[in-house]
Amino acid sequence: MSDLARSATPAEHKPPGVPGRRERDSDGFPSDDRTPTLWHRCMDRDIGIVPLPVFVVLAALIAALAATGHITGELAVVIGIMVVFAFALAEIGKRVPVLRSVGGAAIFVTLVPSWLAHQGWIPKAAVESIGGFFTDTKVLSLFIAFVIVGSIMSMDRTVLVRGFARIFVPLLAGSVVALVVGTAVGTAAGLGLKHTVFFVVVPIMAGGVGEGAIPLTIGYAGVLGAAQGELLARVLPAIFVGNLTAVLLAGLLSQVCRRRPDLTGNGRLDAGEGPDLLEAAESGPGERTSVTAQQVAAAGITAVTLYLAGVLAHSLLGWPAPVVMLVLAVILKVAHGVTPRLQYGSRFVYDFCLAAMAFPMLFTFSATQTPWETLVEGFSPAPLVTCVLTVCAMVGTGFLDARKVGLHPAETALVTATHSGMGGAGDIAILTAADRMRLMPFAQIATRIGGGITVTLALVAAHTFGL
Repeated sequence: MSDLARSATPAEHKPPGVPGRRERDSDGFPSDDRTPTLWHRCMDRDIGIVPLPVFVVLAALIAALAATGHITGELAVVIGIMVVFAFALAEIGKRVPVLRSVGGAAIFVTLVPSWLAHQGWIPKAAVESIGGFFTDTKVLSLFIAFVIVGSIMSMDRTVLVRGFARIFVPLLAGSVVALVVGTAVGTAAGLGLKHTVFFVVVPIMAGGVGEGAIPLTIGYAGVLGAAQGELLARVLPAIFVGNLTAVLLAGLLSQVCRRRPDLTGNGRLDAGEGPDLLEAAESGPGERTSVTAQQVAAAGITAVTLYLAGVLAHSLLGWPAPVVMLVLAVILKVAHGVTPRLQYGSRFVYDFCLAAMAFPMLFTFSATQTPWETLVEGFSPAPLVTCVLTVCAMVGTGFLDARKVGLHPAETALVTATHSGMGGAGDIAILTAADRMRLMPFAQIATRIGGGITVTLALVAAHTFGL
C-alpha cells in the first residue's frame, strides 16, 4: 500500500555527549540502537497485514472460541475469523509453485474456502457467523464503494471520461466474440444450441448471481413454467467456472506483463494517461503530503453518502446502486467538486481497503456464498471446455482491440474479463489476481451495465425463440 499516512519527520541529531536525545527513524519515531531481538524480528514479519505473533495468538483464540462453542456474530469475532482464514490462505497461495506466478493468493482465497466449508474444516458456527454478517451488513457493497470512490477521485478528469467512453468498444466486441465462440464450442461438444446459449454462455456474462442469475432464471421460469430454483441450479456452475477462469487468466496476464511491460499501463487504462494527482505528488520533489485523520474520515463519509444515494435510487427507481454511485462520483470529479485534500483522503481509504479488506471479502464470499457441490458440477468436460473458451475469447478480444481505441492491452483485457465475473466479488478476485484494483470503476461498468444488457437481451430472445 502506498505510504500516504504520514510524512517523514526530520531526524533529531544527538550531539556527542548530550544524553536524552534519541535518533528518529524514517517514520519519525524514536529509534533503538540495540540489535533487534527475536521478538522484534517476529513482530516485524506479517501474515497478510497481521504481525506473526499476533496472528498466532488470534488463531489460537478463534480455535478456543470454536472448541468451547462461543463463536458468535459479534463484530470482533467475525473480523478475527475472516482475517485468520483469509490471510493464511493468501500466504499459502503466494508460495505454491507455478500457481504463485498467476495470482495464487487470490485464486486460493476465492476457491479453497468453499471446499473447507464443505469438508467441515471451517466450523459451522464460524460459517454461519460470517455469513450472517456478510449478508445482513452488505459489507461487500460498502467495500466496493470505497474502492470506486478512491479510484475515481485520484484519476485525471479528462482521462476518466475518455476511458469510460472507449471501454465500451472492446467490451461489446468481446461479448459478441465470446457468444459466437462459446455457442460453437458447446454445440460441437453436444450440449445443444439453446442449452449452450441460455444456460452456459449467457449466465457467464450476466453479471453474477444476485443481479444476473436470479433475474435471468426468474425470466426463464416464466417461459418454461418450471421452478426458478431448479433453473438457478442449472446456471450456477457456468457462473462459478467462468469466474474462476477469469481469475486464472488475470493472474497469467499479470505474469506476462512482467516480461512485456509495453503491454500494460500498470493499472492505468488509457494509453495517454500519465501519473495521477497522488502519484505525481509522491514522486515529485520535496516532502510527501501527509494525510490527516480528518481527511480520511471525510473521504469515507463521502463514499458512504454516494453509496446511500445509489441505494435510494435502487429503492425508488430500480437502478443498480453501484452504477448510480459510480455515475455520481464521476460527475463530482468532472465538475471539479473534489478538493485535493479529499482526493488524498479518498486514496488512503482506497489503499486501506485493498490491504485490509480485499482477501477477507473474497474468503467470506467463497465460504458462505459458493456451494462446493455446485462448483464441482461445472467441471464436467463439455461445460468446462465451453466456459473456459468463452472467457478466453472475451479476454483475448479485449486484448487485441485495446490499441485500436487507445487503451492499454492488459488493462483492457482485465476489464473485459470482469464481464464474466460473479458480480462485485468476482471483480475483486479478478483485479486482485492481477494487482489492478484501480480498474474497479471500469469493472463495474462491465459487470453491472454489461450484465444488465446481457440479461435483458437473453430474456427477449428466450421469449421470442423459446428455450
